[in-house]
Amino acid sequence: MIRKILAIVLLGAFGLALVPFEQSLDAEQKAVQLRSVPIDLDLRERLGQMGFLAALSGFRSALAAVLWIEAHNAWERTEWGRMAGLFDTVTTLQPRSLLYWDMAAWHMAWNASLAALDDKSQPSEALRVRNQRQYIKLGRDYLIRGLRNNPKSAFLQERLGVLLRDKLDEHCEAGEAFLKASELPDATPYIARFAGYELSKCPGHEQEAYDLLKKLYAKGPEQRKPTLVTTLKELEKKLDVPPADRIDSPQL
Repeated sequence: MIRKILAIVLLGAFGLALVPFEQSLDAEQKAVQLRSVPIDLDLRERLGQMGFLAALSGFRSALAAVLWIEAHNAWERTEWGRMAGLFDTVTTLQPRSLLYWDMAAWHMAWNASLAALDDKSQPSEALRVRNQRQYIKLGRDYLIRGLRNNPKSAFLQERLGVLLRDKLDEHCEAGEAFLKASELPDATPYIARFAGYELSKCPGHEQEAYDLLKKLYAKGPEQRKPTLVTTLKELEKKLDVPPADRIDSPQL
């Protein structure tokens, strides 16, 4: 107990000594939106007293890294609830870390959801499927919250599109996510094609998909991938595009 009290006193004293530096650093970080999420009472409850003092003393990054390791250990022990709680704390401490948001979403939507579906202790298949979808939606929620904190991240927007496409079969929403990603500065070259592919499967958006893919096709051979050509030809038939306006690439 004495050691704990001494550690808290020393940590508090160190934190007070850092106050002037922290105030200056905080102002600079807020100017570039690096610290948009405050340390609140909810976070204090999750961290405990010493962890909260560490966060106040400027060790948010280090504390987040330690808790991330704990979350990984929880994953290895399949402690999904504890893992999610740790992810919540880590992402609150470091809301600008794209890696934390992405990995939290992946663990929930892929690892935890698969474990729920294969849970032999639950005899009801309907309940296993329900639990699987709940974990997938938790993964989606991490990416949505990540984008609220990093609205210009093409990476997180793309990861959201992948989750909507691969785990929820939400082609309309996936297409919109990929389209938003394609409009951001750090977008990958292929993401606009992904937007077109998903929109082509979204009822009522066939023309939008066709216009997008036709525009990409016109850019030249580097965009004329087999899937793009095949999708364009399917859309030409569905939209009854005049023969003179159709692409001249062979069906692949």
